[in-house]
Amino acid sequence: MPELALQLSILDQSPAHGDETGPQALQRTIQLARCAEEWGYRRFWVAEHHNSERYMGSSPEVLISHLLAHTSRIRIGSGGVMLQHYSPYKVAENFNILACLAPGRIDLGIGRGPGGLPQSTAALQSEFGPDRQPFQQKLDDLQQLLGNQLPPEHPRYGVRPKPLPECPARLFLLGTTASSGEMAAALRIPYVFALFLNSDETVMHDAVSAYRRCFPAGPGPAAETMLALPIIVADTDAEAAALAADIKVVRITLSDGRAFTVGSLAAAQAFGRQAGEEPTVTVLDANVVHGSPNTVREKLARIQDRYGVSEVFAVTQVDDFAQRLRSFQLLSQLIDRPDGSAK
Repeated sequence: MPELALQLSILDQSPAHGDETGPQALQRTIQLARCAEEWGYRRFWVAEHHNSERYMGSSPEVLISHLLAHTSRIRIGSGGVMLQHYSPYKVAENFNILACLAPGRIDLGIGRGPGGLPQSTAALQSEFGPDRQPFQQKLDDLQQLLGNQLPPEHPRYGVRPKPLPECPARLFLLGTTASSGEMAAALRIPYVFALFLNSDETVMHDAVSAYRRCFPAGPGPAAETMLALPIIVADTDAEAAALAADIKVVRITLSDGRAFTVGSLAAAQAFGRQAGEEPTVTVLDANVVHGSPNTVREKLARIQDRYGVSEVFAVTQVDDFAQRLRSFQLLSQLIDRPDGSAK
């Protein structure tokens, strides 16, 4: 059996299924974070979605703060904060406070997407004028603010995102395109390709290659590639295959070429109505890593060998919470212990 030397983490979207309420979904996220720590996962990240019928985590910073109070060791972070909506200064302040409260445990993953449909985007950006900052500039500013290193020529020079922690939040970029890989490389920060959002492994290969190709040589942080993969583990291959067959990826493409992933066909139709156009909708079978623990070990080992990654985030989109929890518990059997053995 191929050796698995991967760090394993969880990215949770706080889903509400069927008749579940938002509060119930958030309580399940708390339960899962506690289990993730007990089972030896490296990180636990929460997502950002707005006005969603399915995903309840609209404020990662608030949820992270609560999760920190219910755990003691595992790193907690965002996967990710949708920076296009916010002031980099305010994001830096929020995560500096978190880093002061839990030194060495805070990750700040940034996402490029809107995290919702056009109406929620408009509501979040209602105060923005025509001269609002491009995303790249916001990301540059955020990195400088986290390090308290705004250059003298910056128009905000002198502003400090206090409190200043001894161990700032670690910055990551999540993406689904080669351009996001290039952006992460330019900033010398870790890059997380989110396969669960587009299911196209060819694009994942191109994005990871772009990140490594563009990463600057010389002293400083090394390139660090991670993958956020749809993963379902069950007691048998057949059971996992049945669960994986229900997972779909709904992609919409607007007339200007912009593409988004939404949770369902109903969400795709709502997006079109709110955007004022009829988008092109594509429904794909999700590219899910699935199987029994031994089968998933072999699949992850092949992925690690192909992409040379050091860490994988599991995104498990199973409707039944008990089955989802069981999947993460079985996956944790593959986590290497400090003595080199699996759990």
